[in-house]
Amino acid sequence: MSWNIRRRTFAFHPRRADRWERRAPGLRSLLQTERPTLLGVQEALADQVRFVADVLGGSYRSVGHGRGSQGGGEASPLYYDTDRLELLDWEQSALSDTPHHPGSRTWGNLIPRSLVSARFRDRATSTAFLAMNTHLDHLSHRSRLRAAQSIRRRVTTSTLPVVLTADMNAQPSSAPIAELLRGEVLADTWAAAAQRDSEEWGTFANYREPRLDRRRIDWIMASPELGVARAAINPVRHRSGWASDHLPVQAVLHLPRPGRHHHLGDSADRGLE
Repeated sequence: MSWNIRRRTFAFHPRRADRWERRAPGLRSLLQTERPTLLGVQEALADQVRFVADVLGGSYRSVGHGRGSQGGGEASPLYYDTDRLELLDWEQSALSDTPHHPGSRTWGNLIPRSLVSARFRDRATSTAFLAMNTHLDHLSHRSRLRAAQSIRRRVTTSTLPVVLTADMNAQPSSAPIAELLRGEVLADTWAAAAQRDSEEWGTFANYREPRLDRRRIDWIMASPELGVARAAINPVRHRSGWASDHLPVQAVLHLPRPGRHHHLGDSADRGLE
């Protein structure tokens, strides 16, 4: 699952739908219902990072910290179920010309952007894979494109299959998305899915009823060798209100056992939600 959970606002009089105390019950309900094995979150402040961890429960851990120079501010953490996934290693880098300088900005974005990368071993299949999570800039097209180019280079140099979760702030026809999908290095899980469990809702619903004529800007991409059994854009609304101004996107991936050719539906393979 990838989900921009909308940072808690510090506005003196936030609009009613945007109040964290109104949104949090919906977040809790949806995550406890879906319980994704791997979850990439965007726009999480420190207390929200802890909230998601508490909601998911004791078997879950997370990696990633705030995008600022001292590790504060909004974070894009990766949460994972330790019953299914073993963390091998992880790192967080800035999306800039100086990736090892936290908080650096060189591509025209006014606020820092970061990439969280983690290597996992799937306990069910023994397959290792690389997971990445990010939130691209909402204003600068140049920043989004340069970030996409940087992420693509990391994908092409990885010896492992890749799962990328992200709020791209970019729709399917945009240059950053075309760059990431170029050469079939990554696949759009929505397009590749054998079954779709929802309509193709615009993922930035902005606390309104989902619409088909809005942009899909939240993504799960994966290496083509990972079969995509199902995909969905989750439109569930809690009775207290919308949990976020974004809708979560979800996919069920099949991880082949090492050394085997992958066939979608092979009984020896296990789905990763």
